[in-house]
Amino acid sequence: MTSSSNSHPGGTTAAGATVNQSLVSGYLADNPNLSAGALSAARHLLRWATDRQLTISDLDATAVDRFARHRCRCGRYSSAQLRNPNYMTDARRFLRYLEDSGHAAIPDEVARLSQHLSGYSACLAAKGYSKVTFSSRMSQARHFAEWALRLRIPAFRIDDDLIEQFAEHDCQCGIKTKRGKRVKGTGNKDRHRGACAFVAFLREEGLISVAVATEVPADPRLANFATWLRRERGATSETIRRYRQELGRWLMKFGLEPQGFTATAIRSIVLDQGEDRSRSSVRMTITVLRTFLRFMIGQGLCAPSLLFAVPSGVRRKLSTVPRTIPASTIEEIVASCGTGAGVDVRDRAIILLLARMALRAGDIWQLRLTDIDWRASRLRLHGKSRRGVMMPLPQDVGDALLAYIEGPRPMAASDRVFLRAQAPRTPFRSSAEIAGIVSRVLSRGGFVGLPTGAHVFRHSLASAWLREGADLDQIGVALRHASRDTTAIYAKVDVNMLAAVAQAWPECAP
Repeated sequence: MTSSSNSHPGGTTAAGATVNQSLVSGYLADNPNLSAGALSAARHLLRWATDRQLTISDLDATAVDRFARHRCRCGRYSSAQLRNPNYMTDARRFLRYLEDSGHAAIPDEVARLSQHLSGYSACLAAKGYSKVTFSSRMSQARHFAEWALRLRIPAFRIDDDLIEQFAEHDCQCGIKTKRGKRVKGTGNKDRHRGACAFVAFLREEGLISVAVATEVPADPRLANFATWLRRERGATSETIRRYRQELGRWLMKFGLEPQGFTATAIRSIVLDQGEDRSRSSVRMTITVLRTFLRFMIGQGLCAPSLLFAVPSGVRRKLSTVPRTIPASTIEEIVASCGTGAGVDVRDRAIILLLARMALRAGDIWQLRLTDIDWRASRLRLHGKSRRGVMMPLPQDVGDALLAYIEGPRPMAASDRVFLRAQAPRTPFRSSAEIAGIVSRVLSRGGFVGLPTGAHVFRHSLASAWLREGADLDQIGVALRHASRDTTAIYAKVDVNMLAAVAQAWPECAP
């Protein structure tokens, strides 16, 4: 018969209760702001483990999962507590305390990423990230470290696939933010972005090894096609990248042997597009397909007649009128760009380049410091070809560029004119970010109901030239159009002007 002095109701020994109380007391001493619920979760977990004769060193994430599912008969505790996510988060936080204090064992091969958080914090601070970005990156790094530890993931297993798993996981991690509350439903994109940044830091510092992926040999036709585009067509690097990406989607449908190319396979590439593909994406497929076939025909690798097998895409080039913004409104947009904050100075220079010189977004994206001739007040533009074109630089545009370059533009290794305003202060990834700046400028200025995108300034300036009496050839030269057909769209840009000269149909005449 067991003495009552040596046992507690439910089978917990007095010695076990003492040990448990000592662990909870140490937990509270290290974390004095613990809530009553957190202390209850810690005591509950220890009581459950003692009742099942589990040692403290045996506790891990799997054991806590079993604890969350058990049919509670633990005295003053209840099953309702186990169904509370915050309660289980508190239990996992207590497990983390046991691991950090050495009471719960962690295998040697498991990655202890939390020890690198201080170095990561210093790295982010040195790069000048904003408070919001810094907080977000650190939060996601802590989350990733906690998740990897909970799953006992070795350092050598950390790769891109594992980051994807982290981004998609159903969070049951022992972390709390937002005033001590468990964060619910953090975005998968934020998780992925934050984990990628943290893992990149760990790899750069040599703290974890770079996963060596098994590379699939690239199709030599892609490289040969890219070389032909560069040498024979004078395509830009961006065009080559887009064409290679598009070609890589369906190249294997042709088969490996050019002699096996068939009209059926060619037509299926265009006609079997998914419903999620836009009309412009389908037209891109048609353009790349025809270009690739011309390349293969020129090499003598396939029959010229196959070019006629490519279906025609719906391309109503002149069916719509370009959307424009009145000149007075454009001046209001320019005036809305402040000159106080560094980002405002940068954005004002970009808006003026668009509004005064009708530049493409790609022109601004590619612009380099060496392209500005300050003595001659000229700007070298590379555009869609490899041949540079010099254009006069208006006074207000030059002043705006100089104000940005001598003022808020950060020191950087890149000679691109425009850089990101926040860390990392690198050039824009693509011309699409110029369109995003235009959208933000319109939003900050309170402009609603206006067409968006960087190209609208180009359309608006061309329309103004047309109304002032410029002919299409002059507009085409100013806009650097390679074909007169491209400029022809502006022949009907002013609906009111057309209505004034239009004549009624004979049957409609009074």
